[in-house]
Amino acid sequence: MKRAGVLPLLALLAATPAAHPQTGKWPVKPVRTIVPFPPGGATDIVARMIAARLSEEFGQQFIVDNRAGAAGTIGAEVAARANADGYTVIVVGATYAASAALHKLPYDPVNGIAPIAMLAAGPNVLVVHPSLKAANLNEFIALARAKPGSLNFGSGGTGSFSHLAAELFRQMTRTDMVHVPFKGTGPALANVVSGQIQLMFAAAPAAIPQMKAGRLRALAVTTGKRSPVIPDLPAISEQVPGYAAAVWQGMWTAAGTPKEIVSRLNRALAGVLDRPDVRERLRTDGAEPAHSTPEEFARFIARDIARWSTVVKAGNIRID
Repeated sequence: MKRAGVLPLLALLAATPAAHPQTGKWPVKPVRTIVPFPPGGATDIVARMIAARLSEEFGQQFIVDNRAGAAGTIGAEVAARANADGYTVIVVGATYAASAALHKLPYDPVNGIAPIAMLAAGPNVLVVHPSLKAANLNEFIALARAKPGSLNFGSGGTGSFSHLAAELFRQMTRTDMVHVPFKGTGPALANVVSGQIQLMFAAAPAAIPQMKAGRLRALAVTTGKRSPVIPDLPAISEQVPGYAAAVWQGMWTAAGTPKEIVSRLNRALAGVLDRPDVRERLRTDGAEPAHSTPEEFARFIARDIARWSTVVKAGNIRID
């Protein structure tokens, strides 16, 4: 009789530890941190900085794994299909929502993930060649309306964030400008500097040195309000109410990951983003910390996808 009672107890004890490492003892091994872009870009820089600080916080390595391709969707699919145990996270950028608006994805970008937190946000900058006769945003809009089809704007490619930010502006201001896509934002910006095209909605880190050197004139930032990084520049929304196209980064993990793990990561990220060295590094790249709760980040993603879907449909934007 005693032996019969011991066996169920042993079975219960053997089963208990299986669930425990997922929560109380997490992490007990390195955490893969996917970046769905090549090394060196804004999202990669943020991810590596955050991963290094999380490694210190948890005593386990957060190892960056660049899984580039298909505008970030390859890496996102890997993360979405990973085990829901907290050992795979991903840092995505604003193109995450843009891709969802442009492509039929092999994963659900809203309900098929477990959002952890927004990390950072910053502006693109509307820059023009100095020869353009527009000293400010009002004059630029007036010029674009007076000469429909005469202004060419560059982007990093059809469907890129720089393209969609400009398309949103074009739709909201009812201006007619010609899109000139390039294979990357670097070549696009170089063509504005050389005067081959007139303007671009450029990433702040790339635009600021050109602005300081006088090779480009900055008219406004794309965030909903003025950026602390470039406080003298107005926000486009000051003249075009409702306009906002922030460049952002955020972290999520596979759907079904225990809430305790998500909460621990969220709290750790709040502390990391509050560190002076992290804040200063983000500012160097034209961004600000933008920590959020998982629920806030989930709502933000859904709104961003819905907004870009509307822009894509209205602009009849297609990716061949």
